[in-house]
Amino acid sequence: MDDPNPNPNPTQHPQTARGTLPAFTPVPRLRERSNGWKPQVQRAFIEALADTGSVASACRQVGRAEVGAYLLRRHPEAASFRAAWQAALDLGMQRIEDVAMDRALNGVEVPVYSYGKLVGSRTVHNDRLLMFMLRNRAPERFAEGKPKGLNAVGKMELERLKRQWRKEWEAERNAAAGEEEAETLRSLNTKLNASYENWYAQLSPRTRAAWKEYRRLEALDREEGYLCYDDPEHELYQDPEAQWDEVDEAMPLPSPERGASEAPEEPAEDSGPRVRSIKDEGWD
Repeated sequence: MDDPNPNPNPTQHPQTARGTLPAFTPVPRLRERSNGWKPQVQRAFIEALADTGSVASACRQVGRAEVGAYLLRRHPEAASFRAAWQAALDLGMQRIEDVAMDRALNGVEVPVYSYGKLVGSRTVHNDRLLMFMLRNRAPERFAEGKPKGLNAVGKMELERLKRQWRKEWEAERNAAAGEEEAETLRSLNTKLNASYENWYAQLSPRTRAAWKEYRRLEALDREEGYLCYDDPEHELYQDPEAQWDEVDEAMPLPSPERGASEAPEEPAEDSGPRVRSIKDEGWD
């Protein structure tokens, strides 16, 4: 039941809640070892457990393994030690509740990064934690006497908080996506600029001069609003008058003289009934 990884000088937690733990009788040991659970180590463990509320953390502080602590707890003469253990856990839970309430009221400081660099920090408040603490510490005021129950108002408040948290999450996600997109564009522009500089560096002086002159003329065309379809010297030029001439040839109009002199033809008179009967065929 002795710890295989001893700490010869176990230290007490600097924030030990002295005076609040019940006195207990340490578990007797058959013989004392430098790495064993001596009475002073057991007391230091109980005090650390009251401060942290964690068996693992308390064992680390006294330099002992968890398996040794649980074996000591199961000892036939460890009734007083088990009672102190439970009392320490209760105090530890109170401390955890105090820390949770402090975070719910004052928030938590989180770092803020921009493009992979730390630029500052901001305080984040957790409304869900605050509502949980209020309902469990004052259930008669915030949960109608039921720490885990929600009335209609509580459910409406919870839905409102859910929508608010959803908006905050979407805003953070969109901001992160925007930063990622901007970083991608910067990376692409950097690569394109490097490729252009490499291409330009391999040109001859004559070609570089021609390239500069081309860029100058291109900028001049943009400033003047040049369009190839309006330039008579360009092969893509389109003459508006020629286009109208083609339309006139494709769709000739009727002669106005013919329309004025000739009268419209009148329809021929109907010489007989459209439906012939037996009488029409000469039957009496």
